[in-house]
Amino acid sequence: MACGCNCGEDELTKQLDIIIEPYKGKPSGLIQVLTKAQELIGYLPKWAQVRIAEGLGVSLQEVYGVVTFYAFFSLIPRGRHKISVCAGTACYVKGTKTVLKTLREAIDIKPGQTTPDSRFTLEIVRCIGACGLAPAMIIDGKDVHGRLEPEQIPEILEKYA
Repeated sequence: MACGCNCGEDELTKQLDIIIEPYKGKPSGLIQVLTKAQELIGYLPKWAQVRIAEGLGVSLQEVYGVVTFYAFFSLIPRGRHKISVCAGTACYVKGTKTVLKTLREAIDIKPGQTTPDSRFTLEIVRCIGACGLAPAMIIDGKDVHGRLEPEQIPEILEKYA
């Protein structure tokens, strides 16, 4: 935090407690609480996992197990824009490797990482359901970019600047 204190985390803790409250002592609400907590914080840091475990009456190991099992959840901060590059068979055969190389060079991170300015998170996914547009990627879970050529990457990224 800019001020050197933990006041931002304190505010997030209060908001997280509000999310947990309707599920207090109800382990069956774990996925719902984790989803809402990630929407609030942007990822699921250890302090939030501990708070959720205590609130729902489950072990930290159980919380961590769910967080690491589902690809939707993240243990690291994510960028404002999530770039998901398809590595399904059709996309891979038609050039995912080249698209990914160009993306990595353009934003200077590897899959699974977030840019230092928190603008982009890069990930490889198995399929985005756009085989007819191979090679393809999806940004922010909604903007599909298909029939990609490496030279298109800078222009696409500029839209998210």
